[in-house]
Amino acid sequence: MNVTKNTEKERMTFWEKIYLPEIARGLGLTLKQMFKPTFVRQYPEERWEPLGSYRGRPVLVLEEDGERCVACGLCARVCPALAIEVRASETEQEKERYPMLFEINMLRCIYCGFCEEVCPEEAIVMSKDYDLVFTSTEDAVLGKDKLLMPVEQLQDRLEFLRRWR
Repeated sequence: MNVTKNTEKERMTFWEKIYLPEIARGLGLTLKQMFKPTFVRQYPEERWEPLGSYRGRPVLVLEEDGERCVACGLCARVCPALAIEVRASETEQEKERYPMLFEINMLRCIYCGFCEEVCPEEAIVMSKDYDLVFTSTEDAVLGKDKLLMPVEQLQDRLEFLRRWR
């Protein structure tokens, strides 16, 4: 029994050897795709409105009486990219601590959402912001002044999180 001998079905024809039919099929497929209608959004005039499950820029929730964060530091500990830095300070209000310093390095952030999953107070959530532009590396480190967002703007994300948990 000779294993190297090819059967009639395994032999390539002349046209298969020069690949012309396959090249023609590929060009035909390309031409067919070129003339299909395209679905393009004219950004920035037409903005995309993400769903509640979208994970955009992480933000801190700001309520009427102040920020929700109690500076427990769980978000900084769970962050795989080490993008979050939290320093706590004492307060005389009913909550004992607040973040004196809360910074997120957006150049390091990988938008994984671990920070919002671990937060016991629902103080940090992923917003719908997806168009982030930084002119320098210093601008990419967001402090509390840029991270605080009113709770009214985050209602759909908070409702999504409550349904999911």
